[in-house]
Amino acid sequence: MTTLFAVALGGAFGAVARYLTAGWLQDATHGFFPWGTLGVNVLGSLILGFSMAWLQGTMASTELRALLTIGFLGSFTTFSTFSYETVALLRDGEWVRATGYSLGSVALGLVAVAAGAVIASTILRGGGT
Repeated sequence: MTTLFAVALGGAFGAVARYLTAGWLQDATHGFFPWGTLGVNVLGSLILGFSMAWLQGTMASTELRALLTIGFLGSFTTFSTFSYETVALLRDGEWVRATGYSLGSVALGLVAVAAGAVIASTILRGGGT
């Protein structure tokens, strides 16, 4: 199995798992808060932290690592990667970089979502022609 195929296969399963898990959590909590998204992000972060430590301690193939971490978890939630990278910076004693990365990611992510919504709304209103 090539690494590219492993990523694609993991990504397909991760996307389906995200859809099912987030939907189930959202339905179970009656939709008063985005528990589905929060749940998959936290679960994905937990699984990524476990997987990275476990896979580094084993002789797992490159393909298996790619399938699980980049493919499955990358599709299940990109928040897990963000969380792992922040923890890695903290573990390396890079407190300033970790703080800047985490605050910047959240702030810029929120600004980007808002900007994307404004751009789409402008186009839909006919202001983008």
